[in-house]
Parts: sequence; structure tokens; C-alpha cells
Amino acid sequence: MKLMEWQGKELFRRAGIPTPRGEFVRGAEDAAAFVAANPGSWVLKSQVLMGGRGKAGGIKFADDADQARALASELIGKVLQNEQNPEGERVGALLVEEKVAIESEAYVSIAIDRAAKKPVVMLTAQGGMDVEEVAAHDPSAIVKYHIDPAIGFSPFIARDLAFSGKLPAGFLKALPAVVGGLYRVFMEYGANLVEINPLVLTKSGAVIASDAKVELDDNGLFRHPELQAWKNDGPVDDDQAAAVATGLGLSNYAKLDGDIGVIANGAGLGMGTMDAIRSAGGSAANFLDIGGGARAELVKKSYSLVVSDPRVKAMFINIFGGITRGDQVAEGIVEALAGDDLRRVPLVVRLTGTNEKEGRAILAAAGMNPVETMDEGARRAVEMAKAAGA
Repeated sequence: MKLMEWQGKELFRRAGIPTPRGEFVRGAEDAAAFVAANPGSWVLKSQVLMGGRGKAGGIKFADDADQARALASELIGKVLQNEQNPEGERVGALLVEEKVAIESEAYVSIAIDRAAKKPVVMLTAQGGMDVEEVAAHDPSAIVKYHIDPAIGFSPFIARDLAFSGKLPAGFLKALPAVVGGLYRVFMEYGANLVEINPLVLTKSGAVIASDAKVELDDNGLFRHPELQAWKNDGPVDDDQAAAVATGLGLSNYAKLDGDIGVIANGAGLGMGTMDAIRSAGGSAANFLDIGGGARAELVKKSYSLVVSDPRVKAMFINIFGGITRGDQVAEGIVEALAGDDLRRVPLVVRLTGTNEKEGRAILAAAGMNPVETMDEGARRAVEMAKAAGA
């Protein structure tokens, strides 16, 4: 679950990380009313999930209510595009935030280092819009520290990073509290990434998070049910909105350019299924991970979502039962095919693992004969798609 900037900053404030004063708005009149009630210089920041929004024209500056209204009207509804995001993303809301006088910019983040099996703090004194170029051309400018989760964060970690990364002296006093706050957000909310770029040292000597990028693991959301409402703010196009309505996370579904629909349980199995289809001479129309423990209703909705794409000529459902029960998946498939308003395409099913025998019996009773291996399933799906397109 990727958060918008305003949502990430809300979590930052809960953890004691200073952020600029601001207001989240969905309309031009709301932006104008806020600026009118709070005279000063303000930044209108498009609330999108894509990177590089500043270079794409998604950030504007306003000094009065009329200017805020005009610029907000220009931004809301605009599709931002750049080299990183050629398809673009539509702006649906803004964060109106006070303009700060910047003395210096830095970058700090915490992510999961899967090789080390630990959170890693990354910091560089070269923050700002071109931090990606720093990583590509001057990787030594980025310093790192792996935190042992059994021990946790200690202030000396931030001080060590500040000295190693040659941060300006103005950052030193505030940095331990900022990095400590980031670590609290990372652990408490089950994040995959928390990032501040830029972390700003103002001309008055304050250190504040001028931006926020937060990615949460959907599997940890049960601990914070109040964040479920934010999930509905995440989709940025019709396909993602449909996935969320189905009960999937944004990272569980992606539309591709092929003609064979794919449903699998687990990201790794899903990608393996797409590779098998490619090796068999076909191409996947989508990636869809129904996750572990998926029940019949989710399988049914997922099937409906995939075949709603008119390009899909065949379907390959590849299930390895661990937490996921084969009989539940089979029931979902049968229920999906029983729908009168559902578009039907040739279907291949591979079902193995927990309750495999029961699931196969359910499918057999419905006239379906599952395949034994992933490669066999991929080959048959490709043959079916080619036959359907002939």
C-alpha cells in the first residue's frame, strides 16, 4: 500500500517528525479558502504516487487566494507525465503547504535489505529531485547502517550517519530524533519503505520533512484499521480501482499487454507463471496474486476482474496450496463460471497442495480436468489463446 505525501506526513507527525504546516484539499475553492485564511507563501503539491512530479509540472507556488484558486484549477484533473512515468497519472487532490526557506537539503530513508534480513538506513547530503542520479553516478555519497531489529534504533546511529555522510552541522542536533521517528513509523506500521526527500535545513535552523514517501505492507494493516480508509485513496486509474474493489492490494494486480489471463497465489508463483507462458510462446495479460488463504469469493471476483479485459483469450489459474485451500479455490472457480453475466474464456487450472484432492473433485464434477505441472498448464493456455484468436 503506497501512501500519498499527505498521508505519509500524517504518520510522520504521529512519530514526532516535524513537517511544514499544510492542508489537504480536493478542490480549487478549498485551496483558495485555506490560503485566504492563512496569508503567506504556499506550495501547491499534486498528490500522486508517481515520482518526479516536480519536473512534470505538478508543483506550483501561490502567494494569495486568487493565485491559489487559478493554479489549483490548473493542477486538479491534469495528467502528469515524465520519462519515469510515460503513461502518466491524473491529479485528484493537492497538499497546500507553507513555503520554507531552504538552507540545505539531505535525503534519508529506511528500507528492507532482504539479503541482510534487516532494516537499512540510507542517508546522503545530496538530497532533492536528482537523488536518483546520485545513486547512479556517485554511490559513495550514500551512507548506510543496518539496524538489528532485536536491538532497535539508538541515537548514535544517526550521529554516525551524519558524520559519515558529511551533513552540514545544522542537521546534527535534530537528526537522531528524525531517524528515530522514521524507525518508529517503519516498525509500528509494518512499512517496506519510509523516505524523506528532501529533509530540509531551513535558514532559521529548523530541520523538517519537506516530503514523504511511505510504502506499507498490506499484511500488517489489520493492526491499524484506521488506515483502511486511506487504501481507497490509493488507486490512480480504473484498473487499480477495480482491483481494490475486488479486495486486492494495489501491488497484487497489474495489467500487461498479453492475451492470457493469470491468477496465482503468491507473487513468486505469479511471476513464474508469466515466465512459463512466455517460454511456451505466449504472453500474460496481467499479473494477479490472490495471496495466501484466498477464499472462494475472492477467487470469483478475481476471475471476473481478469476476464473483464476483452483482450484475454484464455485463462491460467495456478494454485499451490499452503495456507490457501484447494477446495476453496475450486469452489470460487465453479461459482465464477456459474455467473450468467460473466464473459467466459478457455480455462486451464493447476491445483496442488492443501486439499488438492477435494479441489480436483469439485472441478471434475463441474467438467474441468486440472493439469499436473505449471509448464503443461502454460503450454495448454497458449494453445487455447492461439485457437481462440484464429
